[in-house]
Amino acid sequence: MSFDDLIDRRGTHSSKWDLMEKLFGVSPKDGLAMWTADSDYATAPCVRDVVREAAEQGVFGYFADYGPYHESICWWMKSRHDWQIDPEWILTTQGLGNAIALCIDVWSDPGDAVVVFSPVYHEFARKITAAGRVVTECPLARVGDRYELDLDDAQSRLTGAEKILIWCSPQNPSGRIWSVEELRAVAEFAARNGLILVSDEVHHDLIFPGHRFVPMAVAAPEARDRLVNATAASKTFNIAGQRTGNLIIADPALRRDMATRLRSLDFGANGLGLKMVTAAYSPEGAAWVDAQIAHLDAVRQIFDSGVNAIPGVRSLPLDSTYLAWVDFSGTGMDAAEINARTRDIARIAAAPGPQFGTGGETFLRFTLATSRARVTEAVERLQKAFADLQ
Repeated sequence: MSFDDLIDRRGTHSSKWDLMEKLFGVSPKDGLAMWTADSDYATAPCVRDVVREAAEQGVFGYFADYGPYHESICWWMKSRHDWQIDPEWILTTQGLGNAIALCIDVWSDPGDAVVVFSPVYHEFARKITAAGRVVTECPLARVGDRYELDLDDAQSRLTGAEKILIWCSPQNPSGRIWSVEELRAVAEFAARNGLILVSDEVHHDLIFPGHRFVPMAVAAPEARDRLVNATAASKTFNIAGQRTGNLIIADPALRRDMATRLRSLDFGANGLGLKMVTAAYSPEGAAWVDAQIAHLDAVRQIFDSGVNAIPGVRSLPLDSTYLAWVDFSGTGMDAAEINARTRDIARIAAAPGPQFGTGGETFLRFTLATSRARVTEAVERLQKAFADLQ
């Protein structure tokens, strides 16, 4: 099966397709779902094989052996990211959304503040406020097509109530890969302000040619006493529904804090999810990821060239991820009109930029993890929706 094979996910309890009408007013009958970070093609054959094997066995009882799972993570991080980790550092969570929520719960109290650099993945702010904490938003500086750190400005925004910094690397929604120097600067900023540094690195495998991702733990090993790395195979292999993620914590005291909280919640990992990740983090899985990146590289070029042909519209070039971050500010339209044209004329459900915080006001985010045919159709629909600008 290729990445261009169309899979009809409508009516399969897919949040991406079956919630789009409720959330965006775009019917799945004639609309395109491009709003959430979820791919439309099947996962790697090696992952599907273990699901078949489990189904054939037919027993889904308690799961006890984390050894192969931990070994596969260690192998993957070393072979793909040159990151040597110890199996004991790995604590498993119910996906990275759960991991972020746990970090907020463990290392802050209600009323405390949590730092984010915006525009950024909207779930960070949602989880912070849901936990009764306060968001301290530090806007990134837009320099041409890229976002840059402005740590002097960020410092001026701190109130002293901050306990945690949630960092996004690679950056969602822009796909920006941070340099080692930038990562070290962020780690130093966290240390200077006494902040636990939670680095969400869920998109770290989807890196385009010419770019290199460096884990925060590799870039800034001196931050070990305050660093929590959050990783998962969920975006890479589109298995987020298995709710299996990890917090990789080298510092014994921080790891003990989190492990104690997990025990208090009687947390146990999803046994089938562990088997799927173990199969994914393998040489066969690595080859599939390389093929996926080649596909994503091709579709992002189709999307960018077509969208950038619309006057006043700019799709920022991606270093990584399958998330196109498109700026409509040059059209002179406000967010309401941009959304209306995309929704009502193009019939595309895209993630609205304002939900990503300051800097996202005139943006939409489009998920490109689908077939060439669907991306081409999306471009044609957008060109039609904004045809009066041609």
